[in-house]
Amino acid sequence: MVVSEFYILEQQFCTPSAFLTIMDTEPKHPVRTTARSFEILEFLKENHGAGITETADALDMSKGVVHNHLNTLKASEYVVKENDKYRLSLRFLGFGEYQRNQTRLYTIGKEHVEELAEKTGELVNLATEEHGRCVYLSLSRGDRAVEVDIHAGCRPPLHNTALGKAILAHLPESRVERTLDAHGMARSTEHSITDRDTLFSELEQIRENGVAFDREERLPGLRCVAAPIEKNNGEVAGAISVSGPMTRLQGERFEQTLPDLVRSTANVIELNLAYSN
Repeated sequence: MVVSEFYILEQQFCTPSAFLTIMDTEPKHPVRTTARSFEILEFLKENHGAGITETADALDMSKGVVHNHLNTLKASEYVVKENDKYRLSLRFLGFGEYQRNQTRLYTIGKEHVEELAEKTGELVNLATEEHGRCVYLSLSRGDRAVEVDIHAGCRPPLHNTALGKAILAHLPESRVERTLDAHGMARSTEHSITDRDTLFSELEQIRENGVAFDREERLPGLRCVAAPIEKNNGEVAGAISVSGPMTRLQGERFEQTLPDLVRSTANVIELNLAYSN
């Protein structure tokens, strides 16, 4: 299937992993009620709102427990009730915007994301890593950009996106191993990398060439080119990518022109991260 010039179906691009996946250590004294509240919030998010019975059945909780959690969340203004369904409130928007604006990679990189989108005409993405996932910070669409249903805050896996692989290539091997242990290597398309040896071989190439490719590994027909963004101390801060349909991202443009552009933009962001106040 070739990606439409105007629309790409999401295919669970932003679906989070199991809520309680922990990267390093589990809490010694977990507060189960808190965990349950967040499980409910995740379920409401994934399903664009839900009723008590639907939520209870899906999460294997009693309706009474779900009702108590939702009423507490509603009283705290974190969920809104509309008829018989509950949804997340816009209060979360304030949390997300606040934290994103505290992230220097975003505040410094967003204008360069927009410039690259204007220059290429494609979709440009800026992302970082958190809890073993690729977290989108900023997106900008050029005049020919495909309409992929992603947004700031999306958390796809690291192993099958160009952004994620660019980041993985510059993490310590032990951390990469823990990430894969925690999140696995799920297959999204027939082109997805699901073998660790194959992935580690590609990560070595990424370190050598300074650029990562996604050859329809996350969505059929979608290709991406990404470059890592490193800090002064050599740690990886994130990555920037250009995404587009395979009909446009092929040949010299895919192998040379766009890689040069994303590497150049990443370098500018790196310099600004190092020397701006």
